[in-house]
Amino acid sequence: MKMIIAVIQPEKLDDVKDALFHADVCKMTVSRVRGCGTQMGFTEHYRGQVRSVNLLEKVRIEIAVNDEFVDATVRAIVKAAKSGNIGDGKIFVMPMDECIRIRTSETGTDAIG
Repeated sequence: MKMIIAVIQPEKLDDVKDALFHADVCKMTVSRVRGCGTQMGFTEHYRGQVRSVNLLEKVRIEIAVNDEFVDATVRAIVKAAKSGNIGDGKIFVMPMDECIRIRTSETGTDAIG
């Protein structure tokens, strides 16, 4: 079992969701987050003052998958989120020791599927 965390541009969320659904991955958690990376933010003028904005709006998608779905999930996210520009995002794939479905008390791979 793996936990896949993707941090993407907000405008790519619908494309990523569609790509994941086509890859038979439909269970996910989505959060709005702020972060900075290579983009390093930008400056803007607000009421005559120069203001530095270095925490940019992003979307974080968390997906728990069985091992056989890892490659398809990552490929779907990359295909849908990639624009070729700095700031497209990152994908993290981490081992997941346990998963428990609260409703039925199922554990392991049965709880994910």
